[in-house]
Amino acid sequence: MSIDPSASIHASAVIEDGAVIGAGVQIGPFSVIGPKVRLGEGVVVKSHAVVTGDTEIGPETTIFPFANIGDIPQDLKFKGEETKLIVGARNRIREGVTMNTGTEGGGGVTRVGDDCLFMTGSHVGHDVVVGNRVILANQTALAGHCIVEDDVIIGGLSGIHQFVRLGRGAIIGAVTMVTNDVIPYGLVQGPRGVLDGLNLVGLKRRGTSRADINELRAAFQTLAQGEGSFAERARALADNTDNALVEEMTAFILADSDRSFLTPG
Repeated sequence: MSIDPSASIHASAVIEDGAVIGAGVQIGPFSVIGPKVRLGEGVVVKSHAVVTGDTEIGPETTIFPFANIGDIPQDLKFKGEETKLIVGARNRIREGVTMNTGTEGGGGVTRVGDDCLFMTGSHVGHDVVVGNRVILANQTALAGHCIVEDDVIIGGLSGIHQFVRLGRGAIIGAVTMVTNDVIPYGLVQGPRGVLDGLNLVGLKRRGTSRADINELRAAFQTLAQGEGSFAERARALADNTDNALVEEMTAFILADSDRSFLTPG
């Protein structure tokens, strides 16, 4: 066990032998820190939280009461192999959130980036990769092997099917089931998720120029109404653009995926 002398640990907390507790860490009453856990500088674990498994929590992340971070996957194929959960810096992990370690078949690591907000009761499944500045609203669930790129927002009570990719800057409405990949900057809504346009509000908030937004809107129309298959339209776009955002969108569509795409109606 390694506990920095500047850490503040409540007398009722359980710190198992082998844990590494960094400088300025605060651990509240009745929390449990497992033997393979590493808490970075300034991490706060509030009361009644559990951090277990081979889990690394980055600096200044806060874990709220009753969260369970780093427990084994909810996967019947899991046979107790050594896998990991790596969480980045400055994340806010609210009450009742669950995050599982990876599986051998999925690469062995579940990974969360920096500056994310996981609201009450949200779930990050095994082998998921979450980027930076992602928001999961209350009771949202990411099934195993999902990839969520930077700046994605997912509305409350939504579910993301296993192996689905959500492109950078996409937004998913509340109470939505997403069963296929979502293009970067896509807007998805409805009980069975439908690609209903672009996340124009998010683009504007990030300071995207009007010219770039107009290029993206034109690209979206081509994807919706052009000739050929969805992939063929994306390939034609890729061959005829020098706009970085359109290139990002087409590269995402043309990359390998285990799912098909939500396509424009």
